Amino acid sequence: MGATGGDENTQEYMTKMKRKELGISCTLNTEVGAVLAVLRRASEANLHLYHPPEENYDSQLSHSLKSLRSLIFNPQQEWLNIDPMIYLSPFLDVVQSDDVPAAATGVALSSILKILKLEIFYHKSPGAREAINSAVTAVTGCRLEKTDPVSEDAVMMRILQALTAIMGHPSSVLLTDQSVCTVVNTCFQVVQQSASRSDLLQRSARYTMHELIYVIYQRLPEIEVKDWEDSESDTEDTNVDLGYGIRSAIDIFHFLCSLLNVVEVIETDGTTSQTADENVQLFALVLINSAIELSGDSIGKHPKLLRMIQDDLFHHLVHYGTSSNPLVSSMICSIVLNIYHFLRRSVRLQLEAFFSFVLLKVASLGNSLQLQEVAIEGIINFCRHPTFIIEVYVNYDCNPIFNNVFEEIGKSLCRHAFPSGGCLISLQVQAFEGLTVIIHNIADNVDKDDDSTPSGPYPVEISEYRRFWEEKSKEDEDDLDNWIDFVRVRMAQKRKIQIAGNHFSRDEKKGLEYLKLSLLIPDPPDPKAYAMFFRYTPGLNKTAVGDFLGCPDDFYLQVLKEFTKTFEFMGMVLDTALRTYLETFILPGESQKIQRILEAFAERFYDQQSSELFANKDTVDILCYSVIMLNTDQHNPQVKKKMTEDEFIRNNRDINAGQDLPREYLSELFHSISANAITSSGSSGAPVEMNPSRWIQLINRSKNMEPFIFCNFDRRLGRDMFASIAGPTVATLATIFEQSDEEEILHECIEALFSIARITQYGLQDTLDELLCSFCKFTTLLNPYASSEETLYAFSNDMKPRMATLAVFTVANDFKKSIRGAWRTIIDCLLKLRKLKLLPQSVVEPENASNTSSNPPVHERSVSGVVFPTQDLKFTSKRHNSGINNGRFSHFLSMESVEESLNLGVSEFEQNLKVIQQCRIGSIFSNSSSLPDESLLNLGRCLIFSAAGKGQKFSTPIEEEETVAFCWDLIVSIASSNTHRLLVFWPHYNEYLLDVAQLPLFSPIPFAEKGIIALMKICLKLLSSFHSDKSPEELIFKSINLMWKMEKEILDTCCDFLVQSVTTILTEYPANLQTQLGWKTVMQLLSVTGRHPETYEQGVEALINLMSDGFHISRWNYPYCIDCAFGFVALKNSPLEKNMKIMDLMSDTVHLLVQWYRSGYTDAGSSTSINSSTSSGSLEENSKALTSSNLTVTYFAKLGEAFRKTSLARREEIRNQAVMSLQKSFALGEDLYFSPTNILSCFNLILFAMVDDLHEKMLEYSKRGNAEREARSMEGTLKLSMEVLTDVFLQFLKPLSESPSFRAFWMGILRRMDTCMKADLGDCGESKLPHTIPELLKKMVITMKQKEILVSREDDDLWEMTHVQIQWIAPSLTEELFPQV
Repeated sequence: MGATGGDENTQEYMTKMKRKELGISCTLNTEVGAVLAVLRRASEANLHLYHPPEENYDSQLSHSLKSLRSLIFNPQQEWLNIDPMIYLSPFLDVVQSDDVPAAATGVALSSILKILKLEIFYHKSPGAREAINSAVTAVTGCRLEKTDPVSEDAVMMRILQALTAIMGHPSSVLLTDQSVCTVVNTCFQVVQQSASRSDLLQRSARYTMHELIYVIYQRLPEIEVKDWEDSESDTEDTNVDLGYGIRSAIDIFHFLCSLLNVVEVIETDGTTSQTADENVQLFALVLINSAIELSGDSIGKHPKLLRMIQDDLFHHLVHYGTSSNPLVSSMICSIVLNIYHFLRRSVRLQLEAFFSFVLLKVASLGNSLQLQEVAIEGIINFCRHPTFIIEVYVNYDCNPIFNNVFEEIGKSLCRHAFPSGGCLISLQVQAFEGLTVIIHNIADNVDKDDDSTPSGPYPVEISEYRRFWEEKSKEDEDDLDNWIDFVRVRMAQKRKIQIAGNHFSRDEKKGLEYLKLSLLIPDPPDPKAYAMFFRYTPGLNKTAVGDFLGCPDDFYLQVLKEFTKTFEFMGMVLDTALRTYLETFILPGESQKIQRILEAFAERFYDQQSSELFANKDTVDILCYSVIMLNTDQHNPQVKKKMTEDEFIRNNRDINAGQDLPREYLSELFHSISANAITSSGSSGAPVEMNPSRWIQLINRSKNMEPFIFCNFDRRLGRDMFASIAGPTVATLATIFEQSDEEEILHECIEALFSIARITQYGLQDTLDELLCSFCKFTTLLNPYASSEETLYAFSNDMKPRMATLAVFTVANDFKKSIRGAWRTIIDCLLKLRKLKLLPQSVVEPENASNTSSNPPVHERSVSGVVFPTQDLKFTSKRHNSGINNGRFSHFLSMESVEESLNLGVSEFEQNLKVIQQCRIGSIFSNSSSLPDESLLNLGRCLIFSAAGKGQKFSTPIEEEETVAFCWDLIVSIASSNTHRLLVFWPHYNEYLLDVAQLPLFSPIPFAEKGIIALMKICLKLLSSFHSDKSPEELIFKSINLMWKMEKEILDTCCDFLVQSVTTILTEYPANLQTQLGWKTVMQLLSVTGRHPETYEQGVEALINLMSDGFHISRWNYPYCIDCAFGFVALKNSPLEKNMKIMDLMSDTVHLLVQWYRSGYTDAGSSTSINSSTSSGSLEENSKALTSSNLTVTYFAKLGEAFRKTSLARREEIRNQAVMSLQKSFALGEDLYFSPTNILSCFNLILFAMVDDLHEKMLEYSKRGNAEREARSMEGTLKLSMEVLTDVFLQFLKPLSESPSFRAFWMGILRRMDTCMKADLGDCGESKLPHTIPELLKKMVITMKQKEILVSREDDDLWEMTHVQIQWIAPSLTEELFPQV
């Protein structure tokens, strides 16, 4: 069953194949019949004519066709296996026949076309090669002798179709190179003939030509490279069996290049002139472009085709690139772009020539607007290529022997985009588009998130000598960093060479010396280095170069030799080579120098000549000198009698090794020099135009030139690239934004600004500063001549100022790290916005750490009105590392948004506020922790000087006060965000504060007033956490003291805030207050600001809490605590109970002194901390005390001194409490183990002084009228002080008696007793002291006797002196105390 099914399938297949074969037979039969019918009809029409049988070719054609018909239905095998010539040859004969009418030819061509399209045969069919090549021969040799024009057009259409079918047939691979070239040539002939015929034929012919080029060059990547291609000859190893290949591709390409030279003759006013046929040129360029696109980089595998592109094609492109036809210029740009894409490795010099002599030249402002637009469009198309700008920069700008192609492109775009006033024209818009393409391309490749490559160093320094003309190939990707460093150093060398060239043109010695200083010339000098400098440095003084080259010194002879070696004279005739040589310098006037130069040239020229014309180099030397003489003779106006041709030939007889040079050669040389003088263009730069000699030299150089370097973007190179065009780019961008009113252009400017900001963060901060300053001007906020109303109106009614403002502050937020000097202008804009009341309430964003409830309320709202909310992130936005999201510009700043706002009833003020909120101004300062040190210093300096009023104009004192407070609040925000590095920047801030105090018109109010508040806020922020390093704290307190010293009145105006701040420090952060200066400042501020009635309670409570606890009173803040306590006690009308409490606490501090004494106050830890904290800001007396051997006694003396001063208070209760507290202090201080000297000093400084002062005050009051009460009150205090004196004396009698000065001390006590006994209160009545003093005296003497201190001795007169004094003071005590006397 299965076998039966298989047989059925086979039978079915065979049936189908037979039907197919029969179908082909029917088709062929139909075509034969059609051709016979046409032939028969033509014969019938010509029956009246007699044709001899032997000449009746039609009968032969008919016979062959009829014979074919007899074979059609009886094929011996399948049609694919039958020789195609059997059924093609009759039709081919008809096509090639001279006597066949056009109708028959057309039908035969249609038959051939049908056979080819049906693919009856293929490339493996027997005879396929002969058939396909015969078809080419027949179709291309089609005779059209018996046709009319209409029929001829139809036949030509059939020919075109047949040619297309032949090249598209599978067997076309069997065509020979000659056949393919014939096909293309025939098609082009049809193109030419169709120019005067129907438009349809012309279009068809051109289309066919495109199709042929497509088929031929699409196959090029598959063609193998042959050995013969590496040779310079045009011969090849032809192997017919392989079909057509590279030979036809080369010939056709050469043919297409030759079409660029087709000229047309134009007759005007009876004269004829020739000019390039631009229609043919354009057609050829389109075909060439197609060939390159289809072949791709496979062209590089075929040396001959590549050489044709390098030489012939590029020469034509450069020559015709400046064509006046925009279409031709545009197509040339497209071709070069394709060549760059596929073959740039092999056309390095050619590409430079194209840009220098074509694109940049056509783009110059002297050409027509259309041509300029074409050139700019071509430049933009190149710049859109992903790697073009970086590769051009590396290959040309970073190579000292090439022109700065990228830099010139950038500058050209800037020149064309720069507005000239009024609306931007299309060319300017187009150039601006190209400029933004470059900017965005660099930014996107420089500022990548995943790029970890370094960005420095910038600028590059030349650290060692390197040969600047030698290149380093980029082979090893692992060594990429070294290669990039090499390239960057070459760029630095190139710039140094240009500078040296400028010096050389003014002073040769300085120029060469600069080369040495820049390490461009080794030590000892290298002749080749000098030669390369003279050869490739543009703008040199060519006269000076000629003098150097002609010097007889051996070194400069070597320089001349190396200089001449840089020229390639292969393929040049003598005068062309000599012109090329002498273009680079001016021949010196001295004949010997000329001779040396010409000898060097002759040797080089002779060595590179392949002809046998010259016998030796001496011939060339003599002829060169003769040519120079001829040039002078023919073109010097002072020479009246000119040399003739015969004379020139006669002068050069027998110079070729005794033989004559060909007369024709000398004649051509004479006419060339006579027609065109050999000239040098002085100190001009690059050649103006590309001539044949320069092109030959370029091709010769390209043979030894390193290939074009492929490379990708690197952050360092990208930054260097932009730096080369940064100046004109910034100027152009700013001017376009200023003069344009088109919304789209303005947005593009903003986007370009952001891209530039992305680039400048890698070492180009000055560029960003310049750009920001320019855009700040466009905000209209800095116009010094506009009133606030005018500024506000301009800001509210023009979209451009708001765009500029939003752009500036967005850049300030996202690229604040890169801003340096521009902070000045940004701060001015910010202050103007505040003046216009356009800033929202929440300007400064909240700090990371939320404020605690214990912080002063003033933290919540500053004096300037700037709110520090606890949580308000409504208008903040995070920066995306991948770039700037410019969506808010298109949304908020467009005409549509304005209209939408008007429809919604949004006021101008609300619109402005919305824009300002988008600026995120507060985050600039609150997120300043990422700012580099330099930027942070610049920002702080601007704010400090603005707060001091520099550059500001205030209309009212209130405005000044608010502005100053605003600036200080921003400083607070900066410092709060950077507490971790206060030590880095705050010393500079402190210097700035000192600087502003020296300004001529500086006013400390309100600067110092707002400043001390701000500084206290910073201090609170700093002290809110513990810092092991005490230096930042000391720096801040230095600044606080500076504010205080500027104007002491500020302590009164700011007392509320200061007391609250100090209270916070003492109650919450006392442990974090670690420096002497800090404690001193805090206690002084507490003492001074607490004097005010409204702040007294808070201040005194803070002090009482501090002293009650006593935990935070230390050895180095003790004096300041005592001073502060004394200040509160000394206040007039202060609450009595508070003063009593304070004095009790003061006396209780003696416990601390005793504790310190016992624990040892000279331990290493305390000494270290004391020294570190007293480095500055401590009192001189404290410094001495801290270095003494008994610090506690010194502090005790200070405490006693405070009580002594308090004992003179007006209120008796205070005085008496002070005296009693003093007594308590001495009682508690007994454990201090006073030495005799110390206790004696305490008596002298404290007790004696207190008694003396009280006695003096008592007498003073007694002498006043109506002061009896005060006198008696003071008397009571004096009495109490004498009692304290007595008690303390007896308490410390033992150490006192051990003092060598005890006798004098005792006399002092007795003297004061005597003074009190004899006190005269005048009108106040009798003193009560005489009743007290004897008892006190008696008590002291008895105790002294008991302790055997007062004993009668022969060697001690103390007894006798005491007896005498008591007799004088209290005689009644004499007998009782001295009974034995």
